[in-house]
Amino acid sequence: MSEVMPYSLFSDLDVDLFKRGKHYRLYKKFGSHITSLNGIIGTYFSVWAPSAKAVYVVGDFNNWTDKEYLLNVRWDKSGIWEGFIPKVQKGCLYKYKIYSNHNNIITEKADPYAKRFEHPPKTASLVWNDSYKWNDDKWMKIRKKRNSYEAPFSVYEVHLGSWRRKIDSANRLSTLSYIELAEELVSYVKYMKFTHVEIMPVMEYPFDPSWGYQITGYFAPTSRYGCPEEFKYLIDKFHQNDIGVILDWVPSHFPNDSHGLGFFDGSHLYEHPDKRKGYHPDWESLIFNYERNEVKGFLISNAIFWLEQYHIDALRVDAVASMIFLDYSRDNGEWEPNIYGGNEYLEAINFLKELNEEVYLSFPDVQTIAEESTAFPKVSKPTYDGGLGFGKKWMMGWMHDSLQYFRKQPIYRKSHQNDLTFSMTYAFSENFMLPLSHDEVVHGKNSIIGRMPGDEWQKFANLRLLYGYMFTHPGSKLLFMGGEFGQHAEWNYNSSLDWYVLEYDFHKGIQKLIIDLNDLYRTQSALHEKQFEKEGFEWIAYDDFENSVISYMRKGKLKEDILIIVCNMTPVPRKTYRIGVPYEGELIQVLNSNQKIYGGSGDFMNTKVKTEKKKWNNRPNSCEIILAPLSIMVFKIEKNLGEIKIK
Repeated sequence: MSEVMPYSLFSDLDVDLFKRGKHYRLYKKFGSHITSLNGIIGTYFSVWAPSAKAVYVVGDFNNWTDKEYLLNVRWDKSGIWEGFIPKVQKGCLYKYKIYSNHNNIITEKADPYAKRFEHPPKTASLVWNDSYKWNDDKWMKIRKKRNSYEAPFSVYEVHLGSWRRKIDSANRLSTLSYIELAEELVSYVKYMKFTHVEIMPVMEYPFDPSWGYQITGYFAPTSRYGCPEEFKYLIDKFHQNDIGVILDWVPSHFPNDSHGLGFFDGSHLYEHPDKRKGYHPDWESLIFNYERNEVKGFLISNAIFWLEQYHIDALRVDAVASMIFLDYSRDNGEWEPNIYGGNEYLEAINFLKELNEEVYLSFPDVQTIAEESTAFPKVSKPTYDGGLGFGKKWMMGWMHDSLQYFRKQPIYRKSHQNDLTFSMTYAFSENFMLPLSHDEVVHGKNSIIGRMPGDEWQKFANLRLLYGYMFTHPGSKLLFMGGEFGQHAEWNYNSSLDWYVLEYDFHKGIQKLIIDLNDLYRTQSALHEKQFEKEGFEWIAYDDFENSVISYMRKGKLKEDILIIVCNMTPVPRKTYRIGVPYEGELIQVLNSNQKIYGGSGDFMNTKVKTEKKKWNNRPNSCEIILAPLSIMVFKIEKNLGEIKIK
């Protein structure tokens, strides 16, 4: 047997913190670390396997020979196995072969803390380190401002493998690399004027149809598109172009692949041993044991890893509802109430609170965003106020209600206007992000444009109206790739977006509208300064059911900083439509979705509209405007202050 030399990166304090679930930088201790011992270059390995009776390192450096490199188990009953193996260097492939005390099971596992993996379907870990030199100092200094609640926050959600594809040297259609994405995707997101990009799970995963949501390598960007340094280069390029990067992060479940975390040392190590808490019936996957300190430390360390090592600006936390409810997707008898008789998973809730506290303590200029689909209270409120501590929450109710409304033929909309306006009754109970995400364009739901009723002209007019309503509604925004140009087909993870449709005017018009809506959102402070405050929104009229028209104001910090928005939800133009306004002046149209450049008719435009002292909508002043069919109009008020006009 070859000798594994005694060596440790763990101090007694490290071990104590690990046992208590309070070590949030475990990636600096566990895994493989290239180092020097007694003048010999090699690699230190460490892995947590408390139910093991022996742990061997096997790899291409010893022809995957069993029982050659036996790690040393620590004396402190921490379950940590470790040791230094000479001459094992960067790029070497390895796994842990674990002989378990539990039923004498033998497993071969990838390293949970590996920084790089083989290209799937291969599953070995790679010894890896990198010395990437970042060039995003300017971004990092202003990131707090870019991520603040008062800043525009418009997100382009992207799946790297299917955004765009290329013809490779073998004349096959293949995915773009991280390096290629750093040129093509970055320039496109900048052109579209999004402030942030959200990347669907990029941590290593074995199964393409999972879209990355079944993770086996939590500390490694997938090798499908390149190496870790190249992924850092992609993030760096986004930052150099003033674009923030959000990672989709999945602490809710993991797959049971033989090389992964499941039954790691022959016992239920990472997953909860009780199937009612440890198995996810929807995804046929395993659920982390949030009641185990070492598992909590693993997950929080993973979140910190991406923020620290990869300069990530926000984490979108997937499937929060599945974590915080014991009865999520379970029938009676398939779950057990908590100690108070309720359905809340108290330990998972405490984990999320601890996660957010540590993230914001260490990185006060980032955001955590919860994909949480229920009415669970205070998801995006601080933990000291009884909240879960997230920075933002997806507004799933708005998404569902709005899409349901827009599916209806306009003739029926007057009976369902409450579906559209209901979101404002709770819009400020959380810091909401409005999502039209990948989940809305798969599994037979149809594309967003495919949901719109009517002929081709009406479909695109409806889509323009929906997007206008989204961008002028309080809250930050998220749009999944393809939606920005009205892709007809449902999203397919295994093929490129249908870029060819941009040859057609209607699709080019949608793309131009998204650019201009992003620009409007970024430049008009009334749309972002108070997007999470009640004072930033005021209805003009929400009850014109007969005409299916809604009108409202968005407000900035300055009293005179007001935008007026009017939406006509029918294909009937209205040449004289009166709205109440807060004071005398002129209304200047800054956006009309019926403009020809967007694919509209170009008719029914408003130029300068003067107000008059005529009471309307409970306001002392009013004016008449022209409503184009199936359109949204945005106006800026120039207030009369004697000789002074404030724009």
